Amino acid sequence: MDWILYFVDLIRHLDVHLNDLVGTMGPWFYLAMFGIIFCETGLLVTPFLPGDSLLFTLGAMCMSINSELNLPAMALTLLVAAVLGDAVNYSLGYWTGPRVFKFEKSFLLNKDHLLKAQGFYEKYGKKMIILARFVPIIRTFAPFVAGIGKMTYPTFLAYNVIGAIAWVGLCMGAGVLFGQIPWVKKNFEVVILGVIFISILPLVYEFVQSRYAAKKTTLNAKDLSTDLQSKAG
Repeated sequence: MDWILYFVDLIRHLDVHLNDLVGTMGPWFYLAMFGIIFCETGLLVTPFLPGDSLLFTLGAMCMSINSELNLPAMALTLLVAAVLGDAVNYSLGYWTGPRVFKFEKSFLLNKDHLLKAQGFYEKYGKKMIILARFVPIIRTFAPFVAGIGKMTYPTFLAYNVIGAIAWVGLCMGAGVLFGQIPWVKKNFEVVILGVIFISILPLVYEFVQSRYAAKKTTLNAKDLSTDLQSKAG
């Protein structure tokens, strides 16, 4: 329970914690941020790591007057991490497939997340690799699904790079543009929560839509059953 509270506090005060790390780690801070983005996009067991909110915060931090961070260096670091993470994830899907999901319910490897990503793939096709960058959890499982589907690697690589550039560029760019606005700096916690909320909206929409479709199917089945019974009577 303590680690959950710590994680919530970490997300709420992301800028404070990251600033502390910059002072403590120095240049190694770049490697730490590389690791977080790489793991969030490349490992199926870490979809809970911060993505959009982290990129926004780092963009804002790079523009701070007293910042020790270099914006081009940080952007390149995160871009390479995002591309390599998806590449590793694709390889895992290509060579292992769904066999890694040995159990229907698992805390680390949730099969429901895989099924959601597969549905996303069926709906958007190859464009999923780009679009999924902006959807938490789906972002982690999308390249794995592409690997399972045996998408050709040159095609995957092209969408991977384009998606990474769009994701890192837009999220960090938003932090660069808006991060130093006085209201944003004063209410940074609210802004980060807003970024998280906006990022999960596609998941909420898909969930509501799937529930509505399932309910509609059930009602149609009941109506058909009633109609057949009335005709039989």
